[in-house]
Amino acid sequence: MIDGGAIIRKALMLKQKFKIRHSISTIFVGSILILGLIAGGLARADQFDEQIKALQQQNDTNQVAVNQLAAEAASYQDAIDKLSAQINNLRQAILDNQRQSSELQKQIEEQQTELARQRRILGESIKTMYLEGEISTLEILAASKDLSEFVDRQQYRNSVQSKIKTTVEKITQLKLELEEKQRQIQILIKEQQSQQTLLSADQNQQNELLAYTEGQKATYNEQIKNNRSKISDLRRQQAIENARLFGGGQIIQTSRCDIYPQNWCNAPMDSIVDTWGMYNRECVSWTAYRVAASGRYMPYWGGRGNANQWDDNARAAGIPVDRDPRVGDVGVSNSGYYGHTVYVEAVNGDGTIAVSQFNHDWNGTYSFAPRMPIGNLVFIHFP
Repeated sequence: MIDGGAIIRKALMLKQKFKIRHSISTIFVGSILILGLIAGGLARADQFDEQIKALQQQNDTNQVAVNQLAAEAASYQDAIDKLSAQINNLRQAILDNQRQSSELQKQIEEQQTELARQRRILGESIKTMYLEGEISTLEILAASKDLSEFVDRQQYRNSVQSKIKTTVEKITQLKLELEEKQRQIQILIKEQQSQQTLLSADQNQQNELLAYTEGQKATYNEQIKNNRSKISDLRRQQAIENARLFGGGQIIQTSRCDIYPQNWCNAPMDSIVDTWGMYNRECVSWTAYRVAASGRYMPYWGGRGNANQWDDNARAAGIPVDRDPRVGDVGVSNSGYYGHTVYVEAVNGDGTIAVSQFNHDWNGTYSFAPRMPIGNLVFIHFP
């Protein structure tokens, strides 16, 4: 019986001694050794996926919080705008009432002046009548040309006195009405000023809530930004690890816009949805195109998960899936959060395969790996 543990320990000792970086594709110490090393490498690669997934989930949670805070901030801002409108309306109403109060004060002063004038006239009239009262009726009658003139003079004095008295009463009444109206306006102004003070306090509270909410939102956005930076760094490290695992010791990167449709190939990554519902310059878009370009039927799998679900989709559609690679197959890795697909260009005699692929480096670029270990890949045999 072969002692697999001893073989693996021996291989690891040899790897340490000679610093062999790509032992998966260069050391062939039995199938147990190869599978063990590949599984170990994929486990390390999966660590990146788990960290990336955790950061993405944290960002999703943070984004939900940001959206909620944005909604709250919009609500606070709306309340502030409404309070500002009410305060401005009150301010204008207070100014209008103060202007009206000033006009009333002016009218009161004018009526007060007129009242004083009429009172002087009334006083002079009364004084004249008093002086005339000292003249006897016989003397007045004697001074009059006739009885008619005497009556007219007496009626005139009475008429003037009555008219002046009526005028004084009207002016006094008008002045009282103006003063009452002014008093009511002053009461209204005080009420409006009190209401304005309360609204200003509410507005200050809403501004404080808005500032706090915006601060919280900025904190979450900063966390999202930092997590994105961490994700980018993890993907860079993952790209290095993937190159080691899936590169077969050699990665040839070039542009294949002569094969892959140019409008998909030249456009920014993930900016176009292809014929099968995949984003352009992703691994699944490339393999879907190669299957269809070879004259075989490529199902519409857009919106049905990532690369690591292609083998499940194929089984559900009755398309054969196994571990035996053939030229034209799509190799599927279920490792990681997204998985990965490659197109089998050749099956080598040493048990490796030559594959073409997109986005193995997370940059949306094409690459060719001439000697990739089969590892944990499964293969879809599209009819």
